[in-house]
Amino acid sequence: MVINRPKSTSAHEIRTEPFLVRWTLITIAILFLTIFVVLPLVVVFTEAFSRGVGAYFSALSDPEALSAIRLTLTVAAISVGLNLVFGVIAAWAIAKFEFRGKVFLITLIDLPFSVSPVISGLVFVLLFGAQGFFGTWLQSHGIQILFAVPGIVLATTFVTFPFVARELIPLMQEQGTQEEEAAISLGASGLRTFLRVTIPNIKWGILYGVLLCNARAMGEFGAVSVVSGHIRGETNTMPLLVEILYNEYQFVASFAIASLLAFLALVTLIVKTVLESHLEEGQPASDD
Repeated sequence: MVINRPKSTSAHEIRTEPFLVRWTLITIAILFLTIFVVLPLVVVFTEAFSRGVGAYFSALSDPEALSAIRLTLTVAAISVGLNLVFGVIAAWAIAKFEFRGKVFLITLIDLPFSVSPVISGLVFVLLFGAQGFFGTWLQSHGIQILFAVPGIVLATTFVTFPFVARELIPLMQEQGTQEEEAAISLGASGLRTFLRVTIPNIKWGILYGVLLCNARAMGEFGAVSVVSGHIRGETNTMPLLVEILYNEYQFVASFAIASLLAFLALVTLIVKTVLESHLEEGQPASDD
């Protein structure tokens, strides 16, 4: 018995737009990306190296610049670590269990997306400032939150904590609970099931969420600007230092720091593309 298979339809056959319309849209998209993405990057690196490689590395090796780089990396590492733990726990609870307040928890996770980073920073000022809710108690115990590393970490953690959780929640919901239930029925403990079953299934999602969280943490400006106090050599992160140097007409130094941030963004984009390919490979094929 011969079965006639339907002919596959190529992408060319299903196009309905005229040739001129297609190329007009493509041209507009390329022009938009060139003007708003490529040209700014070219300008940043051109200005950074405008006085030569020596001046570029001299600007990056300045003690103030090194302090900003160390602080940025330190704050990013702490905030990403905290958000990783919170994100995995929150996603696991939301995706695997039903409980009262689940919708409210999801809303809280999305809160930093809807609140301006500057407002987020002001909230911490109202809580931990000298006239804030906890200000008197903190001062009496000699604890410094604002205008110090703890305040910067808190502000950065707040604006970045949705990224890991929001990446894992739909992934874990799609996977369901069958594999965990099977492992527990075979005698595995809850912790062993989590480490041997849950984590391997979501490892690429975790890496993707951590990547996005880290990129936002290193580039955060608004909330950090409010709580840092702009103490030179102590509480200035890389984005804050870029603004300070530019306002002082130290353009080479300013663009050198900016180029380092841009380079980290490009690396993030490349890694993000690789992780997206792994995530797509891990998606189950849909039934026709």
